[in-house]
Amino acid sequence: MVLEKLGKSLHEAIRKLLRAPLVDEKTIKELVRDIQRSLLQADVNVELVLKLSKNIEKRALSEEVPPGISRREYIVQIVYDELTKFLGKTPVPPRIKPGKPNVVMLVGIQGSGKTTSAAKLARYFQKKGLKVALVCADTYRPGAFEQLSQLANQINIPIYGEPNERNSVKIAKNGIKKFSAEGYEVIIVDTAGRHKEEERLMKEMKEIANAIKPDEIILVIDGTLGQQAASQAKVFHETTPIGSILVTKLDSSARGGGALSAVAETGAPIKFIGTGEKLDDIELFDPPRFVGRLLGMGDIRGLLEKIQEAKIVPEKDVIKSFMTGKFTLKDMYYQLESVRKMGPLKKLWEFLGLGYRLPDDLKEVAEEKLDKWKVILQSMTREELENPKIINRSRTTRIARGSGTTTRDVKELVDQYFMFKKFFKRMIRRRVPGMRKFPGFDALGKK
Repeated sequence: MVLEKLGKSLHEAIRKLLRAPLVDEKTIKELVRDIQRSLLQADVNVELVLKLSKNIEKRALSEEVPPGISRREYIVQIVYDELTKFLGKTPVPPRIKPGKPNVVMLVGIQGSGKTTSAAKLARYFQKKGLKVALVCADTYRPGAFEQLSQLANQINIPIYGEPNERNSVKIAKNGIKKFSAEGYEVIIVDTAGRHKEEERLMKEMKEIANAIKPDEIILVIDGTLGQQAASQAKVFHETTPIGSILVTKLDSSARGGGALSAVAETGAPIKFIGTGEKLDDIELFDPPRFVGRLLGMGDIRGLLEKIQEAKIVPEKDVIKSFMTGKFTLKDMYYQLESVRKMGPLKKLWEFLGLGYRLPDDLKEVAEEKLDKWKVILQSMTREELENPKIINRSRTTRIARGSGTTTRDVKELVDQYFMFKKFFKRMIRRRVPGMRKFPGFDALGKK
């Protein structure tokens, strides 16, 4: 989950505010302190934290609450607004013109995850329906071409390289010439990195850029650097005015907040973020949506886009029963299996704003046991699937024998079903934001 520790901490601060019996100056100051603590633990610059918290406190204490919402809700909106401004306000999409060759050049310090990011970007554009190719112009690191080739093969994207050639400019030009002639729309050029030799890296970047005239140059920055990411972003942004940033490894570092805020502060636009190890774990950086998920408010638009990418067509009746707590065992399996096509189930909870509300055992068991559950469900009668309450000891033994599993496995599935049912009923009663916008319910029902 993206910046899980920071998100959890900020979400707890918001929850404390929403549960407070009275929202007075003391409550607001306590919220501000909690937010300060969360951001400082994520390695966000002290001056930026003070500036942000000062703005939140000033607005929360002085602004008049608009009609139709409570003071608590308005303060949450203020926190959301200020955090969004803090990270760049609006997304900056890549400049890609369909139907013509668009050259995207990647640069970055060695170890930043640049080569993997090249393949992730290729996958991102491929899912947009564009014809994509990769060029390996890294002549500095042994095995660079082999690594990128393996990644490219996983997503069926062609790659060009000349492992025995030392002239990176020549390789880049040859690759672009080849793929342009073949009608490729996005040509991603992976270049060499350097260990702390920033000056030489920038020089080589300029030489290649001058030779191939890329439409987009993206600097890949390691999110684990925290505040130190700012120095790389600053030098890069000063070197080329068309520069943009891809921040990697946001799933594995408590310092991701520091990296994002530091880079945003330099004025260099963050266009993409890496959110996991898989090639699909990359997304366009959209500050409002990112902050919404960070605060546990959900990102329904992002979820619907994920569904579209995975070509999932939910059945409204099944989903409606799921979200009203009237679903059967078969419905539960169908829904979890469908959304798993989008990636790990924990990302679904994040998109819905439920990541910090759903019990950990519920998230983990569902992720690990789906394949086994399918076999168990196939051994149940229609009556058992529709009314799990009738599954007693003798039925459990028969189901376990028929599915080649244990009675413990069967009982675990039934127990998880009742836990899910109880959880979603409780969430609906509390009108948790995002729940009624579950894909196929209100959000898709209006289409």
